[in-house]
Amino acid sequence: MAVDNLWTSLIQSACLWRGRHAMATQKFKELIHYICWKCDDPAQLGATKLNKIPWFVDTLAYRVDGAGLTGETYIKRQFGPVPKNILSVLSELEKEGKIVTREPLVAYQPREHVAITPPDISLFSERELRLIDLVIEDVCKHHTSGSISELSHDQIWAAAALGEEIPLYATLAANAGEITEKDYAWADSIVAEVIERKDAVA
Repeated sequence: MAVDNLWTSLIQSACLWRGRHAMATQKFKELIHYICWKCDDPAQLGATKLNKIPWFVDTLAYRVDGAGLTGETYIKRQFGPVPKNILSVLSELEKEGKIVTREPLVAYQPREHVAITPPDISLFSERELRLIDLVIEDVCKHHTSGSISELSHDQIWAAAALGEEIPLYATLAANAGEITEKDYAWADSIVAEVIERKDAVA
């Protein structure tokens, strides 16, 4: 009897995990679709910024709420943290006819990802969308691909090996003395605005 109960409990736990994993995967996919849709000029986005926006969304959400927004895993690459599933998600969105990818015509132009159908935002709360919009606007309008990559190169990224997972909680271990005040001012301004809007709604 005890063995049967244990087996049932394990099956239920596995089903619950699969459900949460599927939800997290779908939420990350919708975030990528939303970013492509929201950025007015695809030339301002490009592959580098598309990799960095989810990272800053998840790390800022972690600082505010203690949990990432999408459940995505990030790994270290040469130019900063990269979502582990970004390529497969972009491929799925293309196959589903939701985005198209434009390859650069000349060297050093960014690859453009253009949304051709509206994203499903039902998985996001209004508060989450405000955070996402803030990050998209700042990254797309106030950063180059080089400057946003540099901003993501903190000592946590430096300490990881190429291809190694960078957990969100590790970003809390960053020492302010080893990151420029400009870096923290940027992150803190977004966090402060999200908290201010949250309090205004409450």
